[in-house]
Parts: sequence; C-alpha cells; structure tokens
Amino acid sequence: MSSFAGRTVLVAGLGVSGVAAARALLADRARVLLTDAAQLPVVAELTAGGATWLGVTDTVPAGVDLVVTSPGWRPDAPLLVDAAGRGVEVVGEPELAWRMRIPGPGGAPAPWLAVTGTNGKTTTVTMLEAILLADGRRAVAAGNVGRPLVEVVTARDEDGAPSFDVIAVELSSFQLHWSSSLAPAAAAVLNVADDHTDWHGSFAAYRDAKARILERSPVAVADAGDPVAARLVRARPGAVTVTLEEPRPGQLGVRAGSLVDRAFADDPAGEVLMERADLPVPGPHNTVNALAAAALARALGVPATSVAHGLAGFSGGAHRNVLVATLDGVDYVDDSKATNPHAAGASLAAYPRVVWIAGGLLKGADVDPLVAAVAPRLAGVVLLGRDRALIARSLARHAPSVPVLEVPSGNDGRMDAGRADAATTMTRVVAAAASLARPGDTVLLAPAAASMDVFRDYGHRGQAFADAVRALG
Repeated sequence: MSSFAGRTVLVAGLGVSGVAAARALLADRARVLLTDAAQLPVVAELTAGGATWLGVTDTVPAGVDLVVTSPGWRPDAPLLVDAAGRGVEVVGEPELAWRMRIPGPGGAPAPWLAVTGTNGKTTTVTMLEAILLADGRRAVAAGNVGRPLVEVVTARDEDGAPSFDVIAVELSSFQLHWSSSLAPAAAAVLNVADDHTDWHGSFAAYRDAKARILERSPVAVADAGDPVAARLVRARPGAVTVTLEEPRPGQLGVRAGSLVDRAFADDPAGEVLMERADLPVPGPHNTVNALAAAALARALGVPATSVAHGLAGFSGGAHRNVLVATLDGVDYVDDSKATNPHAAGASLAAYPRVVWIAGGLLKGADVDPLVAAVAPRLAGVVLLGRDRALIARSLARHAPSVPVLEVPSGNDGRMDAGRADAATTMTRVVAAAASLARPGDTVLLAPAAASMDVFRDYGHRGQAFADAVRALG
C-alpha cells in the first residue's frame, strides 16, 4: 500500500505487464522512465501521459529509485546487472502490484490466493476463480493469467471501493524471482519439475524461486504426490497437502469416489466436497488441480457447497486437453499447453493408447524420463520442431517398436525460420498421426516443448492443430 508519487521508476520491457505497470505508476504520479529493445507503438501513449522514453539502454540513470522488469528479462540482462551494482532494487509487476494494493471498506486490501507450479497453474487458478464466484465473492483470476495484477489491485468500483474482494493469483517462477514481500492468505506449489533452467541457471534456483510463494503465507499447499513440492511445504506451519489417495488429517483427497477435505473440515473424519465423477475435466492431474483449488478456497472459509458448484461448472481452458473431433473412431485432443515434459506426462496419463504429437523447443529439459514412463501407452509418435531429434533418440532407447514419423518444419537452422509454413507443417503432422491411429486410439497434441520455433505461441500451435483436424474430417 505504498505511494509512488514523486519517485522515479524505470520500467524495463513493455509487454503486457510492463505497460500495465507504467500506466499504474503514472496514475500514482510517479516519474516513469521506459526502456525496451524496440520503440513499440504504445510508447507514444505512455509518453503522452507523462513517461520518458530512454530508448535502448544498459545502464540505470542516476536518481532511479526502483526498476520494474518484465518476466522475459533474465537476471543477467545488462540493465538489471547494472541496477544490482548500483544498489537499485529490481522488482516484477506482481511485487509492484502488492505494494500498490488499495484498502477495502474494512481497511485491508483484498487477500491473494496464489498458485505456482511447473504445470497446472492456469487450470487451478481458473478453478479457484470459479469456486470463489460460486460463493458470491467478487473474485478475479490475474497475474500470469488474465489481467495484470497492477490493474486488478488498483481497480475501483463506481463508489471508489476496490473492485474485488479476493484475487486468485497465478505466479510464474520468473515473476517470483523478482518478488520479495508477497504474503498471500494461502499459497500453493502444485509441482516442481525440470523447466526454465535456461532462465534460472539451475534446477535449484528454479525450485527456490517457486518456494518464494510460500515464505509469508500462513497456509502452504502442495501435491503430496510431487516429491519436490511436498518437501517445500513439509516443515512449514499451516502445511496442507492434496492426494489422490484416502486423505489423512491435514489433507484433501479422494475417498470412495468423492473429494474429501480433512484439513479445514470441522469433522475430524472429513467433509465431502463433491463427487469426483462430477468434475468435468478428465485426468488424475485435473483431480489434483481441483483439490488444490478447493484447499485454497477452504483456507478462506468457502463452504463445501460452493466448492462443488464452482468445480462442477468449470469448463477448462483453451488448448488444455480439449477434444477437437472424433473421426473414424479416433479422438483428436489438443493439449498444446503441455509445453514441458512434466505437463505432457500428465496429459498422456489420461489416455490408454495414444498417437503422440510432440516436439518443439525443449529449453534444456530432459525428455528421457517422460518417454520411458509413457512408452507402454504409445501406438505411434509424430515429431516436429527444432528439438525433435532429442525425443527421437529417447524413443529409440525406450520404445524401439513404436512407429515414429518426423515432419521437418524448416526450423532446424535458426529460431522462427519455419513460422511462415506453420499451417502446412501441422497439416502434415495431423495427416501422419491419422495414418498411425486405429479406432479407439487418441491422437494427442501434448508437445512437451515450447512452440516458438514454428508457431507464435502454444495457442497458435493448438489452433493450427484444430484447423488441420477439422480439415481432415
């Protein structure tokens, strides 16, 4: 609840979060400086509002009190290194938002219920939002999903009061790296698997960034089935875990087909939240996501009836295990959001026999454990993208009898070389997958890799897949 009036703040990076930060700071009467790798059109709007465009710079000007960096800027970026050398604090947009919260009618800002993890963050946060809305709360999902947090925490209704009673917050490891004082009312680390080590420098640094979400939260939630996440909460006061097994005290889990709370219920035997069969999204991983969302909501006092109503009405998100079509007895499923091996493994576990579409940018992640684990489910594999050869080698080791087709996409030499042919590439990929599939199989796009070698983003990749499947039909 700080005021930035009269302070000089340098906003580094003018993506969605950077622009939102600059606008909020200008509204708070800060002196705002801007820098980025290119002068985007939005700079004209911001400078008209009082900001100063510095152009491209690797040094922090004298008099800067704070640097607000975008998630894409790595810690070793020259400007951020210079800020550290000068003793200038660097924060991300979520940390800025935490400091800019406005008090509600009772004097306290809206509480945050925060989620991080290698996978499942967006699903869990949007499930949580659905539960809170079902309970009649003025809630919104924000952060790494939906609206930037600075917009949400400074929004007011027509009476001047804060627009939201509670905020469901998704936080990435990048955002948490630049956060130092966040204190959510409850926080969850869903899982921690090999990802983004190219940005953080090591798995330990990535894990420690995730753990920051728990440091000041009185309730710490984790999946008991994920060893790293479970260790992060084990010694913390207020530790709660979720499990697909019968829940013990302090857990939410599954008993006789029902989701049961033994952490926040008054009855020591637990309270039934809903029937697992009423959860409209498939897969064990989504049951874990639902239990984690329920735990965060229950920490805020949400009753079981609202949990059940919110989760039963949840429809999932785009490109997350979406059935596109069933053609000749074969289901075609878009899980383009599975951008790392851990996510792909969760997706593959939901289907008994799969023609797997995989490949892209692995970002340094090891795909070998995934391939070894899912090999028995594979009816065939179609590979695309720059790092497809790495997956092919793992398949040769762990699934030598599974047919593998590779679809070149013109992107082997450099990033982005194949984007112009993205639709053509995906059409060939889907045709190849169809040639391997038999009635009862699932053709699953769960690439285990990022998309930017061939596609703009995972949404573009998923849409290209859906378009190609519909054209096949």
